Amino acid sequence: MERLHKYLARAGMASRRQAENMIKEGRVKVNGIVVKEMGSQIEPGLDEVRLDNKEVVLRDDKIYILLNKPTQVVTTLDDPQKRKKVIDLLKGINERVYPVGRLDFNTEGLLLLTNDGELAYRLTHPKYKVDKVYIADVKGNMREPAITKLRIGIILEDGPTMPAQVRKLKQGNITTIEIAIHEGRNRQVRRMCEAVGHPVLSLKRVKFGPLKLGDLPVGAYRYLELQEIMDIKEACSYQRDD
Repeated sequence: MERLHKYLARAGMASRRQAENMIKEGRVKVNGIVVKEMGSQIEPGLDEVRLDNKEVVLRDDKIYILLNKPTQVVTTLDDPQKRKKVIDLLKGINERVYPVGRLDFNTEGLLLLTNDGELAYRLTHPKYKVDKVYIADVKGNMREPAITKLRIGIILEDGPTMPAQVRKLKQGNITTIEIAIHEGRNRQVRRMCEAVGHPVLSLKRVKFGPLKLGDLPVGAYRYLELQEIMDIKEACSYQRDD
């Protein structure tokens, strides 16, 4: 037996958290019956599972794509405002993949997309402490007291942040910092910097765990190499037989 939301994630439909929402929304049927209860279990290979009336089948071919997301592009797969989506940039990719976490509309840089739900779950869960590294240009000359606050943790409206790793790269009327966090709150880096009096002017993610953006052009994508896949799985203690 296997929990329904984990089965959906293994089948590449969504991350575990997204799968839970799909179940709550009544989009999932098991043997023709809508199931909304969290913790529901199925027997893979015996029970028929459908998402939005399409049969969900486990597949072994996992895909891992690294995209250099431009600004002015949304990370969601569906946008009511009809703005450009990251999925629109993946020309030639026929398999269904989805973003691991999000980069906000005005943030660019490294975005991982995959159909490996278990990996997506682990990479976005704070308990696995996978660092995400950003380069930020912030308004004003950020001095050590502000940097120290970021390193210790900031009290935001949704609670205190965990300590960040911060180093100053350039200072002046605009300060450039490198900041590493392993939480995934909405607009977290922007809110942290604003809380210490230095609003973000531009933000770019350059690293996600062991993955590096490198010189990949803005708007371009590439498949992860085998060693990169092994490294990113090791970073979040991911074993396929969990």
